[in-house]
Amino acid sequence: MTWRIRTTHRSTYHYGAPVVASYNELRLLPRSTDRQSVVQATVDVVPDATRLAYRDYWGTDVLAVDLHVPHDRLDLVGRSVVDTGLGPPEPPRPAWHDLLTGAVQDAHAELLTPTSYVPLEPSLGALAATATAGLDPLAAVDAVAALVADRLRYEPGTTKVTTSALQAFDQASGVCQDFAHVTLALLRHLRLPARYVSGYLHPTPDAALGAPVTGASHAWVEVFLGRWHPVDPTNAAPVRDRHVAVAHGRDYADVAPVVGIYQGGDLASLAVEVVLERLA
Repeated sequence: MTWRIRTTHRSTYHYGAPVVASYNELRLLPRSTDRQSVVQATVDVVPDATRLAYRDYWGTDVLAVDLHVPHDRLDLVGRSVVDTGLGPPEPPRPAWHDLLTGAVQDAHAELLTPTSYVPLEPSLGALAATATAGLDPLAAVDAVAALVADRLRYEPGTTKVTTSALQAFDQASGVCQDFAHVTLALLRHLRLPARYVSGYLHPTPDAALGAPVTGASHAWVEVFLGRWHPVDPTNAAPVRDRHVAVAHGRDYADVAPVVGIYQGGDLASLAVEVVLERLA
């Protein structure tokens, strides 16, 4: 089954005094893959800005924008229409020796090394080894995702955007970003290359056509099993027709929807709104 989903991601910045220069990187544009097909994708910037589009090191489409006119408000709106649920129906099922070869490990070395968000803590490594003993790689991925879903409680406000996998695991709570980071830590301890994916998840499995709903950014994980295989530990559910992928990288630091710097007045407020609508 496939869905057609319209996404609208709006970030509105208000400043206490005029900003005279602003430089931003926007990761709001989904791209076509074997799991989704982009019908339309645009970004509106108000005030108008100089734009440079490029694909970053991790394969994400980025729009760099810079403004040199005084402004006390900045609106950044990403809009897309995406057909989803196009992925292979059966996941790959390699043996461990297929993935632990030098060629695979070297090709994905950057997705196996620790980061500030995903430290390779020995206690997590021992937990991963115990939870996956005797399992093949695909079953090990499922076991890790189930473990994270069982150990962490979804509770907004208990973590920050800077919280690491170890901190989230120790307090046993967090949001989708934390679920993804903990999953990455456990998979990387198993020497399975794994990457962070940001995007959107339509919250309603039986959504009516043409009914906009308020959503949020979402995060999940893809693990390399000969090809990239997605897993959503927050929902303990397959990544299929309700997911729209936008960006991927080592962790959240590589995929933040908006990053930038500016010169001028202090930020007075930031409002972020995500609206999702099933079209077909």
